[in-house]
Amino acid sequence: MSETSTPYTPASTSTTVAGNETVSLADEVKKYDIEELINFLRKEKDLKLSETAIKILEKEEIIGRAFLKTTKEEFRSIGLGLGPATVLADFAKECKDKKLRSFSSYKTKKDLSEVLRKYGIDSNDIKKIPPFVPESVKIDEADKHFQYCITDIKRKMGIIGSAKSSNEAVRCSYIEAILLSAMYIVKDITRKRISLEPQFEVVGEEATGRVYYAIKKIIDSLNEELICITEGKQNQEVLGIMQNIMQLHTNKRKRKASEAFDDDFDYLYGIVTTGEIF
Repeated sequence: MSETSTPYTPASTSTTVAGNETVSLADEVKKYDIEELINFLRKEKDLKLSETAIKILEKEEIIGRAFLKTTKEEFRSIGLGLGPATVLADFAKECKDKKLRSFSSYKTKKDLSEVLRKYGIDSNDIKKIPPFVPESVKIDEADKHFQYCITDIKRKMGIIGSAKSSNEAVRCSYIEAILLSAMYIVKDITRKRISLEPQFEVVGEEATGRVYYAIKKIIDSLNEELICITEGKQNQEVLGIMQNIMQLHTNKRKRKASEAFDDDFDYLYGIVTTGEIF
């Protein structure tokens, strides 16, 4: 959410595809290393790849760029059967042909209507979205993380000004302070390891792009689960909600909450904020 001299520079609402409204799925796949490619292929349930096929791809150290250039005959030559070789070669071609929209390209009333229609809402009024009221947890005002957050916000107000600033870096500074403190409180309550990743890249079936912040549960040194995606906007809350819905809808790293916080529901949370309103 920042642009200038903050620790990093999120993508804001600009497209992550060099100003274009669309990008091919292949442009994203070619960035994948071995592990990322394998995870991507595993999530494509229609491919029905066996563990044997997966292990062959791992053994041959196939990365995204190599995958896109591999033919059916070459897949066969490394030990894959006719079935998976054909499926993978066809899928590689589909990746090259398939176009994805950038999240930032969702910005018109027509786009909003189309997004809401996916969920059976025949309107462009976000008030028609069924309310979701999660169970709340009372926070002790004496909590050290809560107090640190208040102190940090007061210090920022005295140095860099209010979160109402049109400067995206300033608003980002407040958003990050609140998110980090909230995450420390959650860690104390749940006893789970979680992390905050700015500029997290989401690739889905319809859209792609980098999100402001992703909150993830750390399972071990190699595995993590996405829990929440945060979108920041200066004063366009409706636009932010629409783009956040698409980020959640298209994201393929969605996991059951039961695998994240031992809940019984299948949730991936979204936060839209201006720095003042969450």
